[in-house]
Amino acid sequence: MLEVGGILSWIHEALSSSCPEWLTLLIEYVLIGVGFLALYALIALILILLERKVCAYYQCRLGPMRAGFWGLLQPFADMIKILMKEIIPLLKNDKFLFFTALFLVIIGSLCTFGALQFSKDLVGIDFNVGVFYVLAISSLGVLGILLAGWSSNNKYTMIGAMRAGAQLVSYELSSGLSLLTIVILGGTMQLSGLIEAQSETWFLFQSPFTWIAMVIYLIAGHAETNRGPFDLPEAESELTAGYHIEYSGITFGLFYVGEYVNMFTIAGIGTMVFLGGWQPFHINAEWAAGFNGVMDMIPTWLWFFAKAFGLVMLSLWVRWSFPRLRIDQLLHLEWKILMPISLLNMLLMALWVTVLVPLFA
Repeated sequence: MLEVGGILSWIHEALSSSCPEWLTLLIEYVLIGVGFLALYALIALILILLERKVCAYYQCRLGPMRAGFWGLLQPFADMIKILMKEIIPLLKNDKFLFFTALFLVIIGSLCTFGALQFSKDLVGIDFNVGVFYVLAISSLGVLGILLAGWSSNNKYTMIGAMRAGAQLVSYELSSGLSLLTIVILGGTMQLSGLIEAQSETWFLFQSPFTWIAMVIYLIAGHAETNRGPFDLPEAESELTAGYHIEYSGITFGLFYVGEYVNMFTIAGIGTMVFLGGWQPFHINAEWAAGFNGVMDMIPTWLWFFAKAFGLVMLSLWVRWSFPRLRIDQLLHLEWKILMPISLLNMLLMALWVTVLVPLFA
C-alpha cells in the first residue's frame, strides 16, 4: 500500500523489457543518483522553512509569508537568490584547501545521509558494519571545518574552527558509545539488522538502558550539528559567522545545506537504532492483533519520516528554548557528565544482555 518497492519494480521491469542489461543498469544508477541528490536538497529546503516557522512561533511571529501560500516557496526564493550571488575571491588564502574543505563537508554529509533506510525497499548503503561506517564517514565533516577555518587566513574563522573541532570530536565519543550500546542489545552492526530486530518491539522499550542511551545520543547529536545551545563555533555575537565567514555565494549556502541535512541525518539514525526505523509501532500482545494490523497498513516510508521529523522538532525546540553555553560548560557537560554515563550505561547494557535476559528467558 503506497510502498516505494512497487514503483521501483515497475521501473526496473520497464527498462529491462526495452533496453539491454548494461544500459538498464546505467539508467538505474543515474536515476538513483539524481533521486538521491534531489531528496538531499529537498530535505534541506524543508528543514530551512521548518526552522524559520518554528523560530517565528516561539517568538510570537508569523515567519516568512510573502513567497507562495503561507511562505512555502521562501526556501526556493532564497536558493535562487544565493545562486545569483558572486563568489568573492580572497587574496591571501590557500585556495586549494579553501575549496577542499567545502568538498569534505558536503561529501561527509552526503555519504552519511546515504546510510539512512527510508523504507523497507528504499535502502542506500547497507554494510555489515553500518554503525562503524556512519561513525567513520561522519568524521569527514570535522576535517572540512578545520580546513575551512585554517585556509581562510582569518583569526575569527580559526577560532570558530578550533571550537568546532573540539566540540565535534568530544561529542562524537558519547554518540558513538550510545550507538554501541544498541549494538550490544541488537547483536549486529548492520543497520538493516538492527531495524529487523525491532519488528515486534522497538529497542526503546526493550531495556531501561536504551532510554539513557537515546537521551545521550540526542544531546550529543544536537551538539554535533552546531545547533543552539551548542552553537559556539558560529557565535554571531563573537565570531560573526564562525569558520565560514570568508565563504560567499553558493559556497556559503552549501555549508548551511550540509548543516541542515546533518540535523535530519542525526534524527534518522536515532530513528533507526532506537525507534524501529521504518518498522510500525506494535503492541506485543495477542489482544492487540487488530491494532497491529492497522499500524501495518501505514506505509513504511511514512513511519520513518514521521519519527525522524518528530526528533527534528525536538531539536528545534531545544535550540530556540535554551541560552548558549560557554565553551567550558560545553566541554564539562561532555567529558564529566555524558562520557562517564555513556561508559557506565554500555557496561550495564552488556550485563543486561549477557546475565539478566538469559536468566529470565
